[in-house]
Amino acid sequence: MRRRAWLTLGAVVLGGAGVVTYAVASPSSGDGIGQAKRPVRVYDLALRSGADGGRELPRTGTKPFSMLGVSWQGAGARLRGAAQVRTHSVKTGEWTGWRDLEADVDPLEDPRARAAARGASEPLWVGPSDGVQVRVVRKDGTASPALPRDLRVSLVDPGVATAAEQRAEPAAYVAEASPTDSTSPTDTASPTDTAAPTDSASPTEPTDSASPSDSASASASASVSAGPSATTPTAPPSTVPEPPIVSRAGWGADESLSPQPSEYNADVKAVFVHHTDGTNDYACADSAAIVRGIYAYHTQTNGWNDIGYNFLVDKCGTVFEGRKGGVDLPVLGAHTYGWNREAAGIAVLGDYTTTGASNAALASIARLAAWKLGQYHADPATTVQLKAGATQTNYSGAGFTAGTSYTFNRVSGHRDGYNTQCPGSSLYAQLPTVRAWAAGPVQGLKVTSVSGAGLSGSTYYTKGAITVKWSTATPGSLIARFELLVDGKVAATASGTAGSAAATLASGTHTVAVRAVHQSGKTVTTGALNFATDTTAPSFTTAPKISLRTGTVNTTAVPVTLGWKATDGQALKSVSLLSPTTATFGPTTTGSSRTAKSGTASTWSMKAYDYAGNTRTSSPSYTPVILQETSATKSGSWTARSSTSYLGGKSYSSGSKGASLSWTFTGRSASWVVSRASSSGQAYVYVDGVKVSTVDLKSSTTLYRQAIWTKTWSSSAQHTVKIVVVGTSGRPTVTTDGLVYVK
Repeated sequence: MRRRAWLTLGAVVLGGAGVVTYAVASPSSGDGIGQAKRPVRVYDLALRSGADGGRELPRTGTKPFSMLGVSWQGAGARLRGAAQVRTHSVKTGEWTGWRDLEADVDPLEDPRARAAARGASEPLWVGPSDGVQVRVVRKDGTASPALPRDLRVSLVDPGVATAAEQRAEPAAYVAEASPTDSTSPTDTASPTDTAAPTDSASPTEPTDSASPSDSASASASASVSAGPSATTPTAPPSTVPEPPIVSRAGWGADESLSPQPSEYNADVKAVFVHHTDGTNDYACADSAAIVRGIYAYHTQTNGWNDIGYNFLVDKCGTVFEGRKGGVDLPVLGAHTYGWNREAAGIAVLGDYTTTGASNAALASIARLAAWKLGQYHADPATTVQLKAGATQTNYSGAGFTAGTSYTFNRVSGHRDGYNTQCPGSSLYAQLPTVRAWAAGPVQGLKVTSVSGAGLSGSTYYTKGAITVKWSTATPGSLIARFELLVDGKVAATASGTAGSAAATLASGTHTVAVRAVHQSGKTVTTGALNFATDTTAPSFTTAPKISLRTGTVNTTAVPVTLGWKATDGQALKSVSLLSPTTATFGPTTTGSSRTAKSGTASTWSMKAYDYAGNTRTSSPSYTPVILQETSATKSGSWTARSSTSYLGGKSYSSGSKGASLSWTFTGRSASWVVSRASSSGQAYVYVDGVKVSTVDLKSSTTLYRQAIWTKTWSSSAQHTVKIVVVGTSGRPTVTTDGLVYVK
């Protein structure tokens, strides 16, 4: 029978199935959650003797559950061997593989509470399930000797306590259907309403748990540790802000499971970091249910008076209030055997043996540690003396004697105080990062880029407005603010989660740096960057000009050299050709070989850039003109030739010594175009009546339309170019294809 009413704590035995069931009340009214769709439930299945002398539970169909663990009579008893489980998934309809349960769990320090509690493994979150199989064997696979009495598997249905959980509730849970897998047994374990057995009663004394070793001394623990106080202390202010914390009401705690009043330590000298073991594949939307499951397991299976941890953190960084009593108070927890009297416990949901915790989880651990320790003016990066509450050894073999003080990091791992792998080797290796993030200053601060300025050498040049971007290793949630410093003074302030800030620099030279202020008040500053404000545009001391050059000429591409000279008062960055084609040149380049279309005016537009972003454009226009040989003034004997290889299809040839052609034009650059061959001769070139060159047209290969001689003047003017046949012996012929000039 399913009960949906408010229930008191109880236990049930099903004779045939060996089931003990605790029907747990839903969250109390007024907690902000509203009535749950389904209350939390914990019920047990007794393990049977196996053929090999071990203990087992064959595949058994059950009512819905999402968490489980193995428990036994006697909190001081140790489970030697391996407890393994497999479950039937509601989601996939398949049985999982075997999974180990962590059975090396801290015992209670209070001997009175330990006498009433049960030994138990860590709870394992398996997600929505409706079937279970259990076996307890040696590590080598054989039966374990001297097993504790009354071995049970405890199944926890965390219920539904929020609207979001109601929307995500699996259909199988709503119907409370049994598994239909053909391998599942037909006898389905379920809660019923009968009397509770005497061996499962809740303890009446407050508890204080952690991990046991065989040498743990209960009497020493009780005698040397200062007893916690039941008087509610005043919460001291912290040196850093309190992080967001989901309250017990927020995750749906049933406060009737923890009826005893909270107890308090004098202060918090350290925090111990744990992992809860189990899967890392949970959805963060399930985190509240996981916390409820752990709470129910600790109180109903372990028999503790509350959840053991002071705080729990999921992989998304959400922080949950753990043990009741006030998140801002030094609540006595049950998390690290022998050290609970002076420390708080923070558990990360999941298993971090081989996989590190997420940055979001690490950031939340750091914020919690800094806040709790900050209430007592303790630096998370320092060490502290803690008094041992039990005689034992830790995971690395270091021994502790009850009543003696030992040095611990303010942020320590569970294994530092007790013989356990917790919080897993990967998370343990991340604790130095947690300490650094918690204590400050900000780690890894560096400027990543500057916009609104260009870097030349070691100086940034800007017109005034700049934006500086940075990055840090420390999460923004632990950073109070960033400050953009100009000449050592704060010019702009940004939040701790920001990644940039802007400022406008006055004329002149400046230094700019970024300062990060940790929530602790500690600061770190980047190295200063040099800036110069420059609002003057570059200039073209030589405007862009084209000059004719040697090469092959045709009507669409005349070979030219583009020349210019750009300068800047601070730092010239580059010069770009914008038209008639595009190209970019370095600051020291002053010329480039190009081609120009003949007979058409072309604008040669160039833009000079400085590092500050100032620009200057110059756009002169030039027209290359081809003068055919027919337009020349002739003297002597010339023969016209026709071929598509010639400009315009025609050329003039002459082998007569003294024969000449003259062209008169107005321009600033000229080139003589010829055909060349192995039999070509020489010619004299006259400019404005003055002989300036003797040109030899001979070539080992035949070439057409070759600009063989060029001349450029500083400015445009009228000029006459005359070529005269030399009459070279044995190869007198000169073939001319015209003259090109630029106007």
